Amino acid sequence: MIDEHSDTVPLPAIPPPPHRPPSETAGRTAERTGRVPPPFGPIVKKVALGLAIVLVAGAGYAGLRQIADAPAAPGAPTAAESPQTSPTPDEAAEGVRRASVGGAVLQKMATAIEDDSRSAFLAAVDPRATEFRESARTIFANLGKLPVTGFTFRYVSDDTAALTPDRQAALGGSESWLAQVEVSWQLSGYDAKPARETLPVTFVTRDGTTYAASFSERFVAGQQRPVWALGPLDVAKGDHSLVVSLDPDTDAESYVSTTDRAVESVSKIWGRSWRQKVVVYLPAKQAEMEYVLGARPNTYTQIAAVTMAELDSPQVGAPVRIVANPKLFEELGKQGRKIVLTHETTHVASTATASPVPLWLAEGFADYVAFTAVPVQDESAAKELFKAVRAGKVPSALPGTEAFAASSAELPQAYESAWLACRLIAEREGRSTLVKFYRAVHASRSTTGLADAFKSILGMTEEEFVAEWQQYLKRLAGV
Repeated sequence: MIDEHSDTVPLPAIPPPPHRPPSETAGRTAERTGRVPPPFGPIVKKVALGLAIVLVAGAGYAGLRQIADAPAAPGAPTAAESPQTSPTPDEAAEGVRRASVGGAVLQKMATAIEDDSRSAFLAAVDPRATEFRESARTIFANLGKLPVTGFTFRYVSDDTAALTPDRQAALGGSESWLAQVEVSWQLSGYDAKPARETLPVTFVTRDGTTYAASFSERFVAGQQRPVWALGPLDVAKGDHSLVVSLDPDTDAESYVSTTDRAVESVSKIWGRSWRQKVVVYLPAKQAEMEYVLGARPNTYTQIAAVTMAELDSPQVGAPVRIVANPKLFEELGKQGRKIVLTHETTHVASTATASPVPLWLAEGFADYVAFTAVPVQDESAAKELFKAVRAGKVPSALPGTEAFAASSAELPQAYESAWLACRLIAEREGRSTLVKFYRAVHASRSTTGLADAFKSILGMTEEEFVAEWQQYLKRLAGV
């Protein structure tokens, strides 16, 4: 039973989560799933908070690695499949020429963005690429709505065989090719370092002039797509938040106050020694969420939100975004969204996407902060764990990385166990000590960082803590 004061009702029995390939849980990722939402109708507000507890899934964060699970366009190669051959001198010279010509087009576009010149930006777009010209107008308008600074394009490489003969014929002109282009930008007031992704840019030369003809010709597996290239944006700014919506039916402004309160809730526990700025993306469709994350289709159907680094290669200090699942996030209701956003904001504040802390501590601490901001009854928040404990299945150890995989049969228990481990530390030593413990593990550069923190901060070994935690779980479960 959920907290009566939150106007909620218990969730019905729900099937286990679908299988996900192991590669999706490698590195620094984890999502809280395990149950799908019940059918929604007139009681949507009543189940909202309960759903948030189940899907605090934003419990998940996509780390600094690139998620290499997105589908390539039909026939598109992955990096591993691309043939690696040494070019002849003539081919190398042609590559240099294309890079120079294509780079000049990109520079014109970047300068036009900096100068806020829509006409100059569109002048670099192929006049015959009707669909892309419309997209280019949207991209330029989107960049004008965002506090973008330092926008740059960098020509990285090209592949003359990437475009099919039919596509080349459709483009026409004297020459056409596909290039991989690094695009970087910074959101002023929010990012310490630039965001950086790679775009496939199609170039065509006609009547002696080279143009950009597409920004989306053939994405390879795992290529993230910038939110500003996916469709018209609605942008709203709060004291601590920037909310960017792709959904024309969603008012970005309505999410600002919730996000600002999440920042305040996190700062009360974590402290104010972080930027206290959060960027939230609200996709209109599941596919748009997957494009932003560079993820396989339907990977996040049961995930309310994910915290990700907007960067195409690892780098500490990368810009971090909270990306919502449009359907689930809307269905959560205000209280549910507060839980999820507070959880995700905790990941942002604690730089979880670039942290050596074990998943049980990262996810347990985020749950601790979220459930402190929106109190819930233990019986509801730890339902699956208590059921296991009452059946004599007391966890033998703190949950490991594999326990947080979406394919894990005991995923709910992993999150509940982690949350109560962190809460035990706070109850035993005080909230400030829990934060001190997290910070110590995060800052450690030693392979024994966790063990050292247990000893220096909590005055016990991990084994001693686990024994005390097991007794704590049994007491809470009434065993």
